[in-house]
Amino acid sequence: ALAGGVALNCVANTRLLADGPFREVWVPPAAGDAGTAAGSALHLARTAGPAEPMAGADLGPVYPEADIAAALATFPVRAVRAGRLADEVAEALAGDQIVAWFQGAAEYGSRALGHRSILAHPGHPANRDRLNLLKGREKFRPIAPAVLVHRAGDVFGRGPLPSPYMVFVHDVAPQWRARIPAVTHVDATARVQTVDAAREPLFAAVIEAFAARTGIPVVANTSLNVAGGPIVGRPADALELLCSTRIDLLAIGPYLVRRDRA
Repeated sequence: ALAGGVALNCVANTRLLADGPFREVWVPPAAGDAGTAAGSALHLARTAGPAEPMAGADLGPVYPEADIAAALATFPVRAVRAGRLADEVAEALAGDQIVAWFQGAAEYGSRALGHRSILAHPGHPANRDRLNLLKGREKFRPIAPAVLVHRAGDVFGRGPLPSPYMVFVHDVAPQWRARIPAVTHVDATARVQTVDAAREPLFAAVIEAFAARTGIPVVANTSLNVAGGPIVGRPADALELLCSTRIDLLAIGPYLVRRDRA
């Protein structure tokens, strides 16, 4: 088990697993300084008995629909309650729109894992630069693939599967490198997040619907923030980001807000 900021080095983690003496390597999603809070709590909890395994990174606040509706009412936007949220978001992604995704509990740690994310089509090479420009980041910054867990072995090679926390790199299978260029690094690897429908049914449904339209069981996933700012926490923060960037569509709770209606 690794912790500390050094454990966010996905390449080193993968090398340790591949060439080190360990059968398994585990890295928590908040391996940096923020993880000291969890480490301290676990240390004390352990004195009272066995600590339970970490089930997921979605440990933060959840905003009910009433709170989202109240935030929407304070912004000059027109929101539509989606009839089939996953299908409508997948349609937008297949049409090469950039989607802000604000669903469920906020995540603990520095990775966006399908609760506070910006999503895009991984099949267009320009989308890496497009997302980095939107976020105000350097051009070389990588964008991660979120892949359905049962399809991950088809698209990616070396690296542990499942890999839900985006803390290892995986080889992109040769036949997929030209199909998902926006999330493939220059060395033909990718920082993979596997998505399990049993754990993340809504996010998995988006990827399933996107795959049905494009044949690609992967979406490009980066954190819902801009450079220098924290990952979006509250509904109002998500709406501010929509109104101040070139995001095309915000999926927030059951609502869809399009930039052209803002």
